[in-house]
Amino acid sequence: MAAISSNKMLKAVVIHSQNANDEELRRLYETAFPEGEQIPYDDLIHLLDVMDIDYTAYYDGEMFVGLTMVLRLPKYNWVWYFAVREELRGKGYGQIIFTSMVNSYRNGSPYIMDIESPFQPDAPNPEQRQRRYAFYLRNGMKDTGTNRTYNNITFTILSNSDEPFTKQDYDDIVAPLRAAWDNMPGKQ
Repeated sequence: MAAISSNKMLKAVVIHSQNANDEELRRLYETAFPEGEQIPYDDLIHLLDVMDIDYTAYYDGEMFVGLTMVLRLPKYNWVWYFAVREELRGKGYGQIIFTSMVNSYRNGSPYIMDIESPFQPDAPNPEQRQRRYAFYLRNGMKDTGTNRTYNNITFTILSNSDEPFTKQDYDDIVAPLRAAWDNMPGKQ
């Protein structure tokens, strides 16, 4: 498959708890991200009802292409997940989806992303991390200089803002997720 035109329009479908249990969505979510970085999918479906999460599926005609999940917070838009089906990567779909996602949030709140750090010396996937990092920088994201480590994975925090972003800022954006997680049925 050749690269698609950058002016191609994809169909964006809003996903909510009633339509999230789609096999293609679940499969991409569970295969595109390491298990240690995933919220269990059934728990994620529950969070759709209790947090301001924009979960969107993207289609080229009838073909499922990718997904995004953005937690909307008062001060930031936290990009939780962004994925394109593996066999469609490198074809231009990621560029179209990312641009569409960024353009849909013109509320002035910066985007924040935490990605597997391309600078972690013992990383099992250094080339993949470098490609992702370069993709995001090409698309307007900036390295905040802030990192965090979770389950022995170092994450680099990116933002589309020139404003400083600290570990305390990161703790502040994680707090609503922790609170929702702590109040989730069966997690107390």
